Amino acid sequence: MLRIGDFSKLSRVSIRMLRHYDKIGLLVPEEVDESTGYRYYSESQLPLAEKIQVLKTMGFGLSVIGEILVKYEDAEEIEQFLQIKREELLCQAQETEQRIRLLDNTIQWLRKDGNFMDYNVVLKTLPRRYVASVRQVIPAYNCEGMLWELLNKEIAGQDVRPAVPCYGLAVFHDKGFKESDVDVEIQISVSGIYQDTENVRFKDVDAMEIASVTYKGSYEQLTRVNKAVAEWICENGYDFNGASLCIYHVSPHDAETPEELVTEVCYPVKKKN
Repeated sequence: MLRIGDFSKLSRVSIRMLRHYDKIGLLVPEEVDESTGYRYYSESQLPLAEKIQVLKTMGFGLSVIGEILVKYEDAEEIEQFLQIKREELLCQAQETEQRIRLLDNTIQWLRKDGNFMDYNVVLKTLPRRYVASVRQVIPAYNCEGMLWELLNKEIAGQDVRPAVPCYGLAVFHDKGFKESDVDVEIQISVSGIYQDTENVRFKDVDAMEIASVTYKGSYEQLTRVNKAVAEWICENGYDFNGASLCIYHVSPHDAETPEELVTEVCYPVKKKN
């Protein structure tokens, strides 16, 4: 039998943590001396301690580790636990990558004249267009790609010709920002007349006056871009006049990195009376 100190050295688990494992029933000593309270472990418990440490390193919490250990001999059950954790870690990695990119961009902007970059707001008319359109409620803004896949799939059989110039854009119909279930419409300008499909509508879109900013880089800039447009609208005597939209001059489909994206953020406006 091994005293707790010796078992701690062999298992590479601290004495404090071994006591905690005992308290929650995760790794219970094989014997406890009733008179002294000393905990004794057997060599056969070392593989269990190793399993716990490996699962902790994978990112599992102790309560989940307890569930896993109960089912450890069932390979299919264990694989399900591991697959779920893998997906969770992938999401965390994507969030971390996005945060690092935002930090890098912010550092670059701060180094440019010691301030954030300025955005040039222009007033122009988006001409009347004939478009192929898909409008759906999607889980989140970053799921917009599913709409483009749907559009391309359903118009593939009609030999649809892009217009010149060809605008590929998204319209955001919700009155405010939403964390989920967002109402998004995508449009691409086309030339010719075509039949509607199950999800695609071909329609005319009237010309509209817009205040817009074209910028290069990742979508993390959107809040600052929106601020620049909002300030311009207020300072120049205009009101917002409809759903905002983004024109994708270089879309995620065409860009290898976020830094290559070129996006035009547009807000329909009208002159105040």
